[in-house]
This record gives sequence, structure tokens and C-alpha cells, in this order.
Amino acid sequence: MEVLKTGSGFWSALIWVAIALGAFLIIWLFSRAFERGYKRGTDQADPFLSGNPPSPGQRVTASDIYWGFVEALKGYYRPLVRAHSGVVNDYLAWAILVGAIVFVLLGGFMR
Repeated sequence: MEVLKTGSGFWSALIWVAIALGAFLIIWLFSRAFERGYKRGTDQADPFLSGNPPSPGQRVTASDIYWGFVEALKGYYRPLVRAHSGVVNDYLAWAILVGAIVFVLLGGFMR
């Protein structure tokens, strides 16, 4: 098989196939080390809500799963939730403003 020589090295399809096979072998060996005790349809498959079992018929949402995290950081999240309007134009305007500030600051330091 031919080797493609470039200005900065070479490229060989066989080397890339060998690397891909080696990566798949390592991934396969790594996956064999995992716990095989998972059983569908048992308590293992139930959602974990900080140790509290969900009520029958309860839909598990992100607010349920992350309740303890959000509750602990409520003082931080409350102002952020108020600042978000849900309008994409507002987010884009903030991104442009922050980008411009960073550009000006970096431009001032590059002199």
C-alpha cells in the first residue's frame, strides 16, 4: 500500500486502521471490566431522587433530579433566573457585548 508523503509527515491507511482497531480493543477491554449486575425492570432502573422514591405516576423532571443542588445554591440561581428573559435576541446581545469587552481588553493588553 502506498504512503502519502506530505510536507509535515506521512499518512498511511494501514496505520490509521491499526490505530482504530487498537482503540476499539482498548474500549472493549475497558467495557468488560464494568459491573454486569444491571437488571432491567428492577429497582435498579428506578430514578434516583436523592434517596426518595417517586410517587406512583409522578413524572421525573430535571427540577426533581437536581432539587438538592439548586436548593443549596438558591441564592445564586434566583438572580440568574430573573435575569433570563427567554428571548434569543437578548442572549445574542449579551454575547456580543461580552465579546466586545473581551476584544477591547485583549486589544489594550496586546500593545
